Amino acid sequence: MMTTQTSSVEIESNAPIPTWFGVGGRADRLARPETVEQLIECVRLDPDLRVLGDGANLLVDDAGVKELVVDLSRGVFKDVAIHDETGFVVAGAGAPLTQLITECVRRGLGGLEKLAGIPASVGGAAIMNAGGAFGQTCDHLIRVHAVDRAGREHAFDRAQIDFGYRRSRLNHLILTSVEFSLDQGDPEALRAELKRCMAYKKGTQPLASDSAGCVFKNPTLRKAVEGVGEAGERVSAGMLIDLAGLKGERVGGAEVSGQHANFIVTHDGASARDVIGLIGLVSDRVHGRFGVLLEREVVVWGRSS
Repeated sequence: MMTTQTSSVEIESNAPIPTWFGVGGRADRLARPETVEQLIECVRLDPDLRVLGDGANLLVDDAGVKELVVDLSRGVFKDVAIHDETGFVVAGAGAPLTQLITECVRRGLGGLEKLAGIPASVGGAAIMNAGGAFGQTCDHLIRVHAVDRAGREHAFDRAQIDFGYRRSRLNHLILTSVEFSLDQGDPEALRAELKRCMAYKKGTQPLASDSAGCVFKNPTLRKAVEGVGEAGERVSAGMLIDLAGLKGERVGGAEVSGQHANFIVTHDGASARDVIGLIGLVSDRVHGRFGVLLEREVVVWGRSS
């Protein structure tokens, strides 16, 4: 791996891209800006750059990516400011969501504990409106700060953002920080709720395996499906995959989890192509069985995508 220097940002060549799958290719170029100004410089170097958060819902093709990859895990992008008296929280886009939740609970600020067990950076959680059985990121979000692909800075209030199920329509932007308004509460009660949410996750999902969380979004049925649901009903993607008999299905070193069918886990020797192939197989099988098109929740990076 080689490193070159622009006016203020180091660019690494042939750099690894860490993801929770533990497989995949490398970045031709990777930068780790520590300020918004350095991030803007990166945008000017490559307006099509890709933003690396926690790597939790990311799969990188074995061939890697040609665009500049920007890792927002340093400097201002990991800073967090918590105001105990008001419940106002400002978190850098690269701050780990899990650590933010834990600290807020410790201080007796409630709201984010509903997101316990969701692997993400704060910015990634906001972009995908990450959530689960107990809540979603937008529930307590009040504002985001971002840079656009022309290098201009913006701030958007909650009312200006079109949040929906696993979406924000902010994907064209590069988030720099996120603001939340949390509720003051009893730290002991919040810790108990945090433990409850985590226990649910551990009991239903393969958290100890190499996986990127749910692979597919839960679909809304366009027409009634016998034994599944009525038209207009949102149903579990994991249930459909399970009913299609796909638990334990493998392509190479990638396997549909036997614990939760909407998780794909990787084993020794797995490649990104194994995971991509298994995603395609699952999607085709579910469509063939139920006529339902599954939409990926996992983001796939490649040289042509």
